[in-house]
Amino acid sequence: MLLILMGVILAPASPALAHAATVGAVPSPGSVIGTSPTEVTVTFSESITPVTGRIQVIAPDGERISGLATARGSILHIPVRKATHPLGTYLVSYRVISADSHPVGGAVTFSVGAPSARPSAATTTGTHPSVRAAVPTFRFLGYAGLTLTVGPALFLAYLWPRRRSRTGPIRAIRIGLSLIAVAALGALGTQAQQGSGAALWQVSAGELGEVASSRFGLILIARLAIVALLAFLLPPLLRTRRPALIVSAAASAPLSTVAESPRTEISDMPPPARSPIGARVRTGLVLLLAIAGMTTWPLIGHASAAPIPAVSIAVDVVHIAAMSVWLGGLITLTVFLLRGTDRRILGVLLPVWSRWAALAVVWLVFGGVIQAVIEVGSVSSLLGTGYGRLLLAKVGILVLVLGAAALARRMVRAARSGAGLRRTVGIEVAATVVILALSAVLVQVNPGRSAAVDDGAVTGNGVSETLTCPLYTLQFNIYPVELGEYNTVHAFLYTPEGNPLPPAEWQVSTRLLDQDLEPVTEPLLGLTPANHALGSVTFPLPGTYEVAFTIRVDDLNRATVKTTVKVTS
Repeated sequence: MLLILMGVILAPASPALAHAATVGAVPSPGSVIGTSPTEVTVTFSESITPVTGRIQVIAPDGERISGLATARGSILHIPVRKATHPLGTYLVSYRVISADSHPVGGAVTFSVGAPSARPSAATTTGTHPSVRAAVPTFRFLGYAGLTLTVGPALFLAYLWPRRRSRTGPIRAIRIGLSLIAVAALGALGTQAQQGSGAALWQVSAGELGEVASSRFGLILIARLAIVALLAFLLPPLLRTRRPALIVSAAASAPLSTVAESPRTEISDMPPPARSPIGARVRTGLVLLLAIAGMTTWPLIGHASAAPIPAVSIAVDVVHIAAMSVWLGGLITLTVFLLRGTDRRILGVLLPVWSRWAALAVVWLVFGGVIQAVIEVGSVSSLLGTGYGRLLLAKVGILVLVLGAAALARRMVRAARSGAGLRRTVGIEVAATVVILALSAVLVQVNPGRSAAVDDGAVTGNGVSETLTCPLYTLQFNIYPVELGEYNTVHAFLYTPEGNPLPPAEWQVSTRLLDQDLEPVTEPLLGLTPANHALGSVTFPLPGTYEVAFTIRVDDLNRATVKTTVKVTS
């Protein structure tokens, strides 16, 4: 089954939705248009939500001319008023929230009449370091809370020895629920700063209210409500002594004998206490709430923006539940049971837990493989993207953990429950904590399957400059600036006083510096108005190029102006 699923990775990757990427804009990035637009639109690879105050259009003189931006699906609409000085290069700076709740920022340019120096954005579109550190930290706390809730609750409900105190695991469950609540509140408290680029402590009540009323906020508020309900429903169920899988004769039977008959049940255990709404109804409600609570994680993660969201969300829930059962059970064993519990009791308890853990691992790997197929998309993305490399690191540690688990299982079958088993289980716990930390980082990284979308994303990588000489002033724009052909050149010629100047002839040449290569000369095609020309240059290799414009203004006067352009691979 795993080989078949991994084979799906070899199939061609279809367009994926992950963090939103810019795929187009009107006016087109790097274009030169005749008049100022009344609206600028930016198209993304998935539906987005604009961040209030973080979307702006800057005129050539630095004036902000944008109105209130709105989003319709994957298209961002920005109303624009006419600038006081409309001619020149405009900067469109944006900050939006993608469908998987991650912030995306960027900028593109266009020009009216003729290119000019690119204006600077009024504010940054990056994420403050304090927020970058806090977001995965809160994610990790949420995962830790799940493990501290699910594992002890499972043992208390079905595998807890009758004579062992329940105080420790019940306290662990309370800590787990508290961590989940803290993580949810932390996510609510950092989402606005992810969008605005502000520091962790720079947030207003209005921004928090906007986050709380968004889809992201409502899902987290639902998680908090579920945590509150579980905190009310769980204690009465877990304080009662339920029928356990431990024989009453374990105290007198040899360990090997007990280990061979783990299915014998206690017959003298009192029946579970009846709650006002009924123990079975309460248990069923707890299970439903637990599933609903786990669903809130994929609803605000990569799964919600996957090609088939329903499948990805279901697989994510299975993956999270299996992780919580396995790691939570290991922690319960290590902290509460392996020390101080009679070896004959452990001889019954450990084989049962070992079977449960094996089943959890099967579902964990099954869900993880399907997630990898969906999110990575291709074999090349495993090594070629940060997401793929993190995933490989996570898988490598998981292999080590499974090796330790296999050793522990052999010890259980051999009825050995001493210090060696405790050390082995401790290694499992330590390694799986590292896996949780990697998972907390992984959900913040753009999935490998979206690499194709990112490669085709529109950026503002271009060059706009003004070059002068005694004969003329030249404004030009090259967009894009990248390896290969089709780097479009727009050139506009003016007199030194700033009046349009129709030339008699003009051409552009490029030469790679630091190499003994001849310049490549390309003609420029004159357009209307007469001082405007269009052409194309080729950058065959990465490096720094000398770009020279040679322009003859009349029969007797000609001059060349030069600049340098850096081209990366």
